[in-house]
Amino acid sequence: MKTLVIVPAYNEEESLKGTMDELLSMKKGFDVLVINDGSKDGTARICLENGYPLLDLPVNVGLTYGFQAGVKYAQREGYDAVLQFDADGQHMPEYISRMIQCTEETQADIVIGSRFVDDKKPFSARMIGSRVISAMIKATTGKTIADPTSGMRLFRSTVFQPFCQLGDFGPEPDSLAYLIRRGAKVSEVPVRMRDRAAGESYLNLSRSIGYMIRTCMSILFVQWFR
Repeated sequence: MKTLVIVPAYNEEESLKGTMDELLSMKKGFDVLVINDGSKDGTARICLENGYPLLDLPVNVGLTYGFQAGVKYAQREGYDAVLQFDADGQHMPEYISRMIQCTEETQADIVIGSRFVDDKKPFSARMIGSRVISAMIKATTGKTIADPTSGMRLFRSTVFQPFCQLGDFGPEPDSLAYLIRRGAKVSEVPVRMRDRAAGESYLNLSRSIGYMIRTCMSILFVQWFR
């Protein structure tokens, strides 16, 4: 299966080289593309100096539209699947082959690298939000997703169209709910993740709460009107 690993990057100069060197050292059966989302630091320079495959966006458009750009590229180039992979060092590339193998064997349209297939969710504000989102997806689709907020997701070309044609349709839990209701098959593969290699996460406590509220509202209401 021809797979493109998409690495969205915004101001990730401190962690990008380590992430990409590790990813490329294990590169087998997939291609890699960095989406530089209008970074103001040296993210693009690092890609050019090291010869990393790069789609360089001139302005910051956010994860949704940056990921859409990557999917449109993948569709144009005839890829069978894309896999979202964080630039901050949290994701571990040894699980990529397992996710590809899962979709090949099960014909799943979406494969999620899940932290909670075998392990229980810790008790924290963010994980409470994850439980609420899982409950919303279960209530609206009948499907249980153990780790709906995982950023390590594989999408087969069978679900490329909404990313290419719908506005504001990104790799988020509400999009998973939308796709499941339209017949997409989802599988989860057990993975482990690390703390980010450098920098700070965009999602502090207040933003995490806001994210949870917006996501649940989208799952319950907005996605039904697409």
